[in-house]
Amino acid sequence: MTPDDRALVDRFLDMMAAEAGSSRHTLSAYRNDFERAAESLGSLGKASSDDLARLGAEWAELAPSTVARRSAALRRFFGFLIDDGLRKDDPSIALPRPRLERPLPRILDLDEVQRMFEAAEDRAASGEGGAVRNLALLELLYGSGLRASELVGLPRGAVRPGQPFLMVIGKGSKERLVPISSRAQAAVARWLDVSPGGTLWLFPSGKKHLSRVRLFQIVRAMAADAGIVPERVSPHVLRHAFATHLLSGGADLRVLQSLLGHADIATTQIYTHVDTARLVELVNARHPLATRTR
Repeated sequence: MTPDDRALVDRFLDMMAAEAGSSRHTLSAYRNDFERAAESLGSLGKASSDDLARLGAEWAELAPSTVARRSAALRRFFGFLIDDGLRKDDPSIALPRPRLERPLPRILDLDEVQRMFEAAEDRAASGEGGAVRNLALLELLYGSGLRASELVGLPRGAVRPGQPFLMVIGKGSKERLVPISSRAQAAVARWLDVSPGGTLWLFPSGKKHLSRVRLFQIVRAMAADAGIVPERVSPHVLRHAFATHLLSGGADLRVLQSLLGHADIATTQIYTHVDTARLVELVNARHPLATRTR
């Protein structure tokens, strides 16, 4: 990337951080996409429509989701240049717009979640610190639908006795209230009794808090303890299970959007498709006509 391009990208990322509230991870992803594009274009800021059309051809072997992400990043970048008077034309019209079918999220059945809780509770009964912590993690993941980053970043005093809600900072540094069950409160209180003191974090690890990678490993180990294939389970799968099971139980879609912290209800609507798919499967398997032959 040329020095001029780097200066434009830095300026764009500063705008995204200040005006859009983009996270560090989002800004890093933008920078990575711009650097890859610059490798092919030579000059990012001076690229023409023909240059970007050629870029689309080079992306032909990439997954549609990757192409869509890179195209969206570049469209936003060139829109920024126009808004700031740094360009008069918009070459991004030549970028590809692949059609994407949003995949249905992986979820766990209620009985599988119950098995994970039973296994975690059995281990926590020993009083061993790691097992007590893991049960608290599981209660918050499935009981409150937290994202992995939200969970590991909880401050030590986040869960307060008698308060049924928890304040979390989600994507874009937006705050929201999420419910916390009495079970989760009890599990966290038990963890606080045995956890190391003198730390700012609810789930400390060394000088910082538990990492998302470590949380991922813990969740998969708990799945294995419950006799569930570990590759099927992750913190995000438990968040999906929280949402799907609430919707199946009659939760309102707008309420679910608020609980999950989705900026767009279209993101939440994916769970209606999950529920519909399960209903179709149920009809095909259980309806009296399902096994009828001519």
